[in-house]
Formats: sequence, structure tokens, C-alpha cells
Amino acid sequence: MIGNNSNRQIVHLDLDSFFVSVERLKNSSLNGKPVLVGGTGNRGVVASCSYEARTFGIHSAMPMRMARQLCPHAIVVRGDHEQYSHYSDIITDMIKETVPVYEKSSIDEFYMDLTGMDTFFGSYKLATELRHKIIKETGLPISFALSSNKTVSKVGTGEAKPNGFKEIPGGQEKNFLAPLSVKKIPMVGEKTYHLLRNMGVEKVKTVQEMPVQLMEQVLGDNGTSIWRKANGIDNSPVEPYSERKSISTECTFDKDTIDVAHLKSILISMTEKLTFQLRSEQKLTACVTIKIRYSDFNTYTIQSHLPYTAVDHVLIDKAKELFDKLYQKRMLIRLIGIRFSHLVHGSFQIGLFDTTVEQLQLYQAMDKLRKRFGKDAVQRAGGLGVTLRDFNPFNGIRNSEPLNKK
Repeated sequence: MIGNNSNRQIVHLDLDSFFVSVERLKNSSLNGKPVLVGGTGNRGVVASCSYEARTFGIHSAMPMRMARQLCPHAIVVRGDHEQYSHYSDIITDMIKETVPVYEKSSIDEFYMDLTGMDTFFGSYKLATELRHKIIKETGLPISFALSSNKTVSKVGTGEAKPNGFKEIPGGQEKNFLAPLSVKKIPMVGEKTYHLLRNMGVEKVKTVQEMPVQLMEQVLGDNGTSIWRKANGIDNSPVEPYSERKSISTECTFDKDTIDVAHLKSILISMTEKLTFQLRSEQKLTACVTIKIRYSDFNTYTIQSHLPYTAVDHVLIDKAKELFDKLYQKRMLIRLIGIRFSHLVHGSFQIGLFDTTVEQLQLYQAMDKLRKRFGKDAVQRAGGLGVTLRDFNPFNGIRNSEPLNKK
């Protein structure tokens, strides 16, 4: 039987227009004005925009040229990767010190499971005081909603914005969702929204009244998921955040090598495939680790933190930089590996500061081809000829570990 656990206490927190808010901390003259964060040239892309800019129809991932046409008086700020990651880490630490279980779902978004806390403190009171503490200590606006599950809390936060808070009591989930636009339901993107609108579905209440079989017939498994969410049903757990979460791959050579150019071509190929996996799973990484095992079986690693990203050229440059620092012995190498860790959920929005419209379109086209024809369908010139799945006598790779999640 389909049901919902109304005894759970799940909080969703979301920093309001995060990149813009950080820029306003540094420059108060930006307050109350339409602000665009992203590439400053006409070929750049909007990474984030203020609420004032959104009223002109501007949104993230829009070409900067188009955004400037929509709002000629908007102020364009290039953005600061390190500052955004820095503030994200500060707020993560504050949440970690306050609650027993939390999930960092993106650079500026969190879930907290406060089930059972009412006995000692009061879940709503705890969330409210944590919000006040974050605002007081960082100066950043943050909104939250408390309900029995992640879906309703996320929608609630959207209704509480900007810089507000809301509680949806257990048992009131359907009533809260019913009058809202169906577009507010997580998983309803542009295509699904237009399909539902063509069916005459505008409000969540209509979905609630539809047979689940009809939604499944029209949208498949997604239809069932959307129907459940529309009815306020979501039993998914808050997944405890761990900076140890990682994906990695490594290559063991059939014959030990000292060919640096060849090693770097393999490193480029491995990095491309991991980065594609990040984007496919809508994740970002904030730490890169390179591993080398020499012919004498001694193994060395080096790692570096960087602002959250899932952009090829940023991570390839970092991987090559770390390899050059690590490979000092000039001995034969038998294994090379790379790992991305400190993963969070999110699009590669933060990489848009260094991405042109053409690069963004290229990444999207490459990812589409890889999803259709396989991960080796498209490669950079520096990684051509390297296939990380099968033995290839030309490049000397014997066995490569798969892209492992740890």
C-alpha cells in the first residue's frame, strides 16, 4: 500500500541566489540591483542571477549576450570559485555541529533529518535557530521548510523564498501542494510540464486526482514518481554526507613505461571519462587525487582541493599539474590512477564562469553522443587511442579498474 510517514521531520535548506549573495557581501552597492554572475564577455554564460534579474526572464545557463539584451542595465560579475566554495564549507561545518544527520545535496542546498528531536528541543525551533545563526555569522540569506519528507520540504522552501521559512505539518502535505503549479514538483522539467499542460494539467491537485495508472501510461516510471510526489509521498532517506564519497579509475600497464607523453594521454582520457560520469550523475567534485605506482611497487599519491566543478578542461589541467608534481623519480611506471572526491549533487553551474557558450554547447553535444554510443565515442586529441575497457596492445593497457564509487 502506498503511504507516507508523517512522523518524520525533514528540513530542506537552500541559500538564496547563493553566488549573487556572496558577491553582495563583498560589494553592498549590488544590493537591490539586477546582477548576473558568470562569464563577463558576450560569449560567456550566466551561472547565477539575482531575483531582480529573473524578472526580466533571465536564468542560469543562458548566454550572457541574450541576458544583456533582456536587461541592458544588469551588472555583470565574473564570479569567484574559491569564495563560493569557502562559504559553502563554512555553512556545512555549522550544520554538522548542530544536527545528527544531514545531506549536502549541492554547493548551496542541504537536507536535515530531525526525526525524534522534538523530544529534546523542537525540530522547527532548532531549524529556525540554525537559520538565524547562519545569517548572523555569514551574512547570507537562507530559506528552509520543515515537513515529513524531502519532496514537500524542497517545494516548501521554494514557496518560502526569498529568505523565509515554512512548516508543513504532518498530514497536510497534499493540501499544501494542491494549489501549486505542477511545475513546482521535482522531476517536472520543461518537456514534462508542456506535456502535462497539453493534457490540461496545470495544478498539482489535478495530478492528485488522476489515477496513478494513467500517469504511468503517459510518462512511464517517471509518471508514477511524479504522481507520488504530487501526493506528498516520498520515503527517500536523508543520505549522510561524507567527504570520502568518490569515483575513481586506474590503469595497470602490460609493460612498465617512462613515456610521459603517453602517460598524460591516458590521464586525459581517464579524466574525461570520470568528468562525464560526474555530469551524468549531476555531481561536482572538490578534490582531485593522482596515484602513481612505480616498477618497484612503491605507490605515491598527491591531492589538491579546488572549487566544486564538473568541467573537463578545469579537471584535466589540475590532473596534469598534479602528475607533474608527483612524477619526480623518473622511474618506470606500472600503474596510474585518478580519483575525484568530496562529491556533492549539482549541475556544473559553478564552472560556467570559465565556460563560453560554445564550450557549454560542446560539452552538451559530447555528453549526448557518449550516452548514445558509449564513453569512448568522443575523445580529446590528447587522449585519442586510449580505451579504458579492453586490452589494447597499442597503448599497453592491460587491465583498467572500472569507474569505482567508494
